[in-house]
Amino acid sequence: MENLLNLIPDDTDRTDGILKVTGGATYSAEYKIEGLTYGVLVQSTIAKGKITVLETKKAEGAPGVIKVLSHLNLNNSVPRYAKDDNVTIDRNIQKVFYNDQVYFAGQPIALVIADTYERAVYAASLIKANYQEEKHHTYLEKNLENSISPEGKDYLRNEKDAYKNSEVYLEAEYHQLNNIHNPMELGSITANWESDEKLTVYDKTQGVFGSQKHYAGLYGMDSKNVRVIAPFVGGAFGMALHTWPYQDAAVIGAKITKLPLKLMLTRMQMFTMVGYRPETKQFIGIGASKDGVLNGITHNAWGVTSTYDNFTEGTVGGTQFMYKCPNVNTQYKLVKLDVSNPIWMRGPGEATGMFALECAMDELAFKLNMDPIAFRLKNYATVHPVNNLPWSSKFLDECYELGAKKIGWYNRNPKPKSMTEDGMLVGYGMASGVFNAGRGAATARVILDENGKLTIQSAITDIGPGTGVMMKSVAMDSFKMDAIQIIVELGDTNLPPAPTQGGSNTTSSVGSAVYDACTALKEKMVEVYNQSFGEQKVYDDFKFNKEGFNIKGKSFSYVDLLKKAGLKELEVTRESRSGTERQKYVFNSFSVHFTKVHVHPLTGMVKVKEVVCALDAGKIISEKQARSQMIGGVVGGIGMALTEEGVYDHRYGVYTNNNFADYHVPVHADIPPIDVLFVNKPDPYINPIGAKGLGEVSIIGLAPSIANAIFHATGKRVRDLPITLDKIAIWRD
Repeated sequence: MENLLNLIPDDTDRTDGILKVTGGATYSAEYKIEGLTYGVLVQSTIAKGKITVLETKKAEGAPGVIKVLSHLNLNNSVPRYAKDDNVTIDRNIQKVFYNDQVYFAGQPIALVIADTYERAVYAASLIKANYQEEKHHTYLEKNLENSISPEGKDYLRNEKDAYKNSEVYLEAEYHQLNNIHNPMELGSITANWESDEKLTVYDKTQGVFGSQKHYAGLYGMDSKNVRVIAPFVGGAFGMALHTWPYQDAAVIGAKITKLPLKLMLTRMQMFTMVGYRPETKQFIGIGASKDGVLNGITHNAWGVTSTYDNFTEGTVGGTQFMYKCPNVNTQYKLVKLDVSNPIWMRGPGEATGMFALECAMDELAFKLNMDPIAFRLKNYATVHPVNNLPWSSKFLDECYELGAKKIGWYNRNPKPKSMTEDGMLVGYGMASGVFNAGRGAATARVILDENGKLTIQSAITDIGPGTGVMMKSVAMDSFKMDAIQIIVELGDTNLPPAPTQGGSNTTSSVGSAVYDACTALKEKMVEVYNQSFGEQKVYDDFKFNKEGFNIKGKSFSYVDLLKKAGLKELEVTRESRSGTERQKYVFNSFSVHFTKVHVHPLTGMVKVKEVVCALDAGKIISEKQARSQMIGGVVGGIGMALTEEGVYDHRYGVYTNNNFADYHVPVHADIPPIDVLFVNKPDPYINPIGAKGLGEVSIIGLAPSIANAIFHATGKRVRDLPITLDKIAIWRD
């Protein structure tokens, strides 16, 4: 594993930055293993049916081909697959090559393994399949009547549909198409069976221990015999929260051939093999008194899932507690279609749900002739409306104030279609974001060596937010060390356990473990000092600095302490987890996004000109990395609002735009100047470092802020994402 320390020019720079930009970082498909083979997947061309014939002989006889794997020869070679007749295992992951059934277009139906990638690609092209095709369904709107209600997803506080009894109310529907995970690094895996009972996997995963457990479970192995390595992950956005069928295929193929196997998806395969933000339709009914006091909110959502899974997310959850409102009812339903399985995507569920809620709040504020911020503050919840517990900390009101001042909110003319600039219509919009501030169990090991270097170890992966910098920053603050003195090692099941990176809980969880381990190491130094010098000093006598510590005017270096004690190193490992505080408080992170847009008065073309994000996420551990996180969320939010949509040809149940030519992610020209403002007040109860997560709230609320800005600019209310110029259609007026 690469040492993540030695090239660090600045305390706040990424621990892995230079390695990445110089090509020194090794990703899961870049490991060089003797005898490495290459896998290429063959996909179904229909959306639903049965494989009647799978012709593989030509492929099997092609040059360099070692094995062709499919349902025809997998048999019961995977013990976990043979346990039952279900088509899924482990968090509803589809079994690969399990039977002759096709559940969605693009489903993997065969794996070609060859001695070179080019030969595997060619052989895969020789495989032909015949099908008994069945009628498929991929159209959400036409299948709403077949929706199902997952258990425990309905919520009612007091009166149902009470908004209808309000003096002023609004009813509206909102819609958003699939958003596809498209990180730079494609889905990839290298599997190497070192023996029949020992497996090493270099994997694109957001959680090495979850992957380890899954792979071990395939063959009934002890997890200790499976090592998963993922020190570098080239972005994920949620796609690597599952272990997908392509990864099973690689592990199974390597097991059968007894040869190391590398498998990397193509960009087109990313659209159907690693999940997506599911298409969702929403209804909001919201009402208030004439002076702006909320009376009732109804929020219903219909989300797409596959026919073989009941994937759910928190689409309506934020509506239940975001505002003080006496009557709230929400309902979440699933529409099972012949599509691949969705997965959580950045701001999972909440990014979708808050689009509807925050647009509806803006619409109702307009009907009330109220400023959107004043409307939100009038209904500001100081106690959690669902469980009546206080928040551990909540500075959302300060976020409104910071962001509004920065973007010049109160200088705008609030009347729609009233402002112009450089021949363009000008609009300002804002919206709030909220997400759970979680904390999971995590363990960190801290080692001080005889040269005065500090090594921090934890198995957490880093999918891009700068996790290594966070770990280093916590240690730097604890020991008052310079960054150059600290080594970070992560992303390996041989390291102390850590949770999956996702859901905005990494800093809270792993940062706390690092803090606790550093504190324990300093306490151990006190013991070693007393033993070495025959004294009885207490912890409070020690003042730590980058070279060592000071005791009542006398300075000692870490190097001298270990030398005096005859030790090569000092090591401690500590697990950190939450306690009873979650029975007393509610923990959330909050954000507010302010957006300025230009809209062309004839064509309706939208250009985002400025974004200001104000954030309440407790103590900011590394402001440089946190700012980058927020900017990344804004970029994703611009894509969600204006460009990204997975489009099906419903005649065949296939994507028509599964490539970067037709699926439009934001590019540099789409991104405006972005200001990020932090309240930066430690949360006193969440953990010992006072930090809450911010990865999700960086995107939650951005899409509705753009939609609201477009309304202000044009007077056109667009409720369907993405907002393309044809939906604005100013020229029709």
